[in-house]
Amino acid sequence: MANRWTNNLTRADVTPKAAFLNRRQIIAGSVGLGAIAAGLPTNAQEALEPNTLEEITSYNNYYEFGTGKSDPAKNAHKLDTTQWSIKVGGMVDNPGDYALDELIGGMTVEERIYRFRCVEAWSMVIPWHGVELADILNRVGVQSGAKYVAFETVVQPENMIGVQRRVLDFPYVEGLRLDEAMNPLTIMATGIYGEPISKQNGAPIRLVVPWKYGFKSIKSIVGITLTDEEPPTSWNTANAREYGFYSNVNPNVDHPRWSQASERVIGGGLFAARQDTLMFNGYEEEVAGLYEGMDLAEFY
Repeated sequence: MANRWTNNLTRADVTPKAAFLNRRQIIAGSVGLGAIAAGLPTNAQEALEPNTLEEITSYNNYYEFGTGKSDPAKNAHKLDTTQWSIKVGGMVDNPGDYALDELIGGMTVEERIYRFRCVEAWSMVIPWHGVELADILNRVGVQSGAKYVAFETVVQPENMIGVQRRVLDFPYVEGLRLDEAMNPLTIMATGIYGEPISKQNGAPIRLVVPWKYGFKSIKSIVGITLTDEEPPTSWNTANAREYGFYSNVNPNVDHPRWSQASERVIGGGLFAARQDTLMFNGYEEEVAGLYEGMDLAEFY
């Protein structure tokens, strides 16, 4: 069903479902799908060449399970997602520890077909299913004066080899400005292709912010905090020169160690031509107004 986010990217541009559904990677207890919505805005420039969904689940970053692209697929089966709860606190009217169904139950679950652009200059197209983050924040009640939303990933040292090796300072933390969090493009994803999200992709619930580099879309969330101060974020804390708080996709601002002007589409082959990266990952019409008056060159 087309809606306000529809453009020329359709299911035909996304990795075939049959290649993705490795049943060992699917968890129980998905939220039922409500309204189905295509997920890209009208101003997107082109359709991306499809890649296999096996590649989507086997080529990704989740450092709690190792630093190699295939490590999450090999190791994330150990993630314990039973009895999942999310602690909501800070400047909210209804703080508390919420079971997942309690936090998002009854909300409209939509399909959003989004570009995914990694800061490492590779990209995919992914059909997420989830709820708008704004709906969750409205449910818990955002207090006057709140300016930012902070997120925290689960830490299970016994199950996460990357935590044991102290790849980063865990728990992994991220944050958004409140207006970014309330933007209708920002979702909390619980599934892919109508199935529960796999563990290596951030089960049972993760953030998806399609106009930002992928590391902003924090996985396996157990904490949400509203605050009036900019929260620390893991990669900015680890290396502020290379990773800024905003981390918006910007082909005009290079990473200190590589160009961001183009990207490699996963599945295109080792020698496939790179494609140009779009400003805000193709969502400029929807989100550029959030940064009016800011120097977009100050990404890093």
